[in-house]
Amino acid sequence: MSDIRGERLQVMLSPEELTAIDDFRFKHRMPTRAAAVRELLKLGLTAHVADGNGAKSSSYGVFGRGPDGHMAAPDQE
Repeated sequence: MSDIRGERLQVMLSPEELTAIDDFRFKHRMPTRAAAVRELLKLGLTAHVADGNGAKSSSYGVFGRGPDGHMAAPDQE
């Protein structure tokens, strides 16, 4: 991958998603959130678990939504 990054991508995150990114960043001693997000994208694209078979976009969040619509941590799903 080229070191030149000419495209900016803006993403809105829930507080829980941001915490998960920060936890990953600090656990792996990464210098920035952007570096952590790029690494997570690389890992996700490598795993390529989702096959796009008509799933809703909400199926691709970091945390699932509970019956009241709020985010639930993975261990609470």
